[in-house]
Amino acid sequence: MSRLPLTALQAFVLAAQQRNLSRAALRLNLTVSALSHQIRALEQRLQQTLFVRGPRGVTLTVDGERLRDAVEAPLAAIERAMQPPRQSRDEVLSLSMMPTVASGWLVPRLPRFVARHPELELHLHSGTGIVDFAKEPFDAALRFGPGVWPGLDAIHLFHEWITPVASPLLLKRRSRAPQAADLARWPLLGDPGDRWTDWFQQFGGQPPKRYVASFGDTETLHRAALEGLGVALGRLTMVKPHIDAGRLVVLVPERLRAEWSHYLVYPPRSVAHAGVAAFRAWVLEEAAQQSAATALASVTAKRRRR
Repeated sequence: MSRLPLTALQAFVLAAQQRNLSRAALRLNLTVSALSHQIRALEQRLQQTLFVRGPRGVTLTVDGERLRDAVEAPLAAIERAMQPPRQSRDEVLSLSMMPTVASGWLVPRLPRFVARHPELELHLHSGTGIVDFAKEPFDAALRFGPGVWPGLDAIHLFHEWITPVASPLLLKRRSRAPQAADLARWPLLGDPGDRWTDWFQQFGGQPPKRYVASFGDTETLHRAALEGLGVALGRLTMVKPHIDAGRLVVLVPERLRAEWSHYLVYPPRSVAHAGVAAFRAWVLEEAAQQSAATALASVTAKRRRR
């Protein structure tokens, strides 16, 4: 028997992941015809049909699923083994984070870090996907989540808080600003976690029978509030730039703690990285200041309610 067709297997796995031959061919820098030829050759070799072709892409057959399950992980391991070792340079720091955390929290504070560590070269990447440190060249990441990521060190930075925010356009259409307990009479926007129930339980009042609209992600929810559609429970870290610019207004002083928090995470290989150590020390200082400011705002809000 001829040697194992690794190239065809790699093409098969990528097509199975993409479920679309055109996208898979683009990733492999092949024509769709060339990719189809490789898959047909693999099917002939195995005497099995691996895909069912349809108008919107391809679907794995039972034999195709069996082959994918058998070869996907070993091929990924081979690919990692063939990559040249990543040279970690202590003077270069590569960080990943969500765009909203970058623009709303980190970037305004970065001049202080750069002034303290002019020897470091920063590479910042903002994106919504979770970083795979085994495949991507990042030293650390800022994440918003429950605080447990297997195989990674997770350092708690600060809690996230949510509070009702609205566009000044919406406020102009109302006779007065609301109190926490009577927000149900305002047009409310449902949030992904539906925290309005928790809000009214903690601060009084009854949740509405229906929302003006509900959204599957926080970014779209905030955009709807910016357009004046209704009141959103905004994550303060994300909406602060809009509040500072006057595009959103905090309606009441009360705040509700989010279920998740902000963390600095990094893989074991970054523990000895001098740049990560410097950033960790600095970002913990900034996070402590953030927590102190939040605590002060909470005390002020309680005094106002008395």
